[in-house]
Amino acid sequence: MQTITTLEVRESILNNNDELAKGNRESLRGDNIFLVNIMGSPGAGKTTLLKRTIEGLRDEYRIGVIEADVDSAVDAESVAESGAKVIQLHTGGLCHLDAKMAGEGLEKLISEAGEEKPEVIFIENIGNLVCPAEFDIGAALQVMLLSVPEGDDKPLKYPLMFEVSDCLLVSKLDAAEVFDFDLNALKERVGQLNPGMEIIPLSALKGDGTEEWIDYLKARIEEWKAG
Repeated sequence: MQTITTLEVRESILNNNDELAKGNRESLRGDNIFLVNIMGSPGAGKTTLLKRTIEGLRDEYRIGVIEADVDSAVDAESVAESGAKVIQLHTGGLCHLDAKMAGEGLEKLISEAGEEKPEVIFIENIGNLVCPAEFDIGAALQVMLLSVPEGDDKPLKYPLMFEVSDCLLVSKLDAAEVFDFDLNALKERVGQLNPGMEIIPLSALKGDGTEEWIDYLKARIEEWKAG
């Protein structure tokens, strides 16, 4: 088991988050590293999804993970079992990462990796549907995870999260009937906010839909590398 580095980070008091995000993006482009920002509510299945995603990519890409949390290293320890290089960020009670925090984590992760520098890095953002949507961190791909028990009305309640995300993964689809979840209603509501958003239903626990997600992700990585 790898020893997981933990960084205590705090929200930047600077007002230039977008400029810092741009710097992160340019630095990652220079290092040829594709950054994925994974957002969603607590319990949506982000960590389970991340572990399945690493399984699907690790034969083709070197992978790094930054686990952001208010406290604890539970998720980082779980993801580390997949073999990816992982560091933990503690935000000290803050409900999101900003570009400065993300930059600190990226710098540490890349430095510790040495010659085995990751080609793809995932950031599992703090679990909520409000604050993370407000802060650009420099990711090449913004992914939102919505679980069926949360309901198909979430685009009405948290529109910004749906507007800023490139891809929506609808998890725990096997429970749709139990929770009276209407996938078509969700798609219609999302379409009104973000017509170009990719929507992929899946069950990360059972693996349903995972292949479609992995294929989509690989295509986006290769498209980015070619650009």
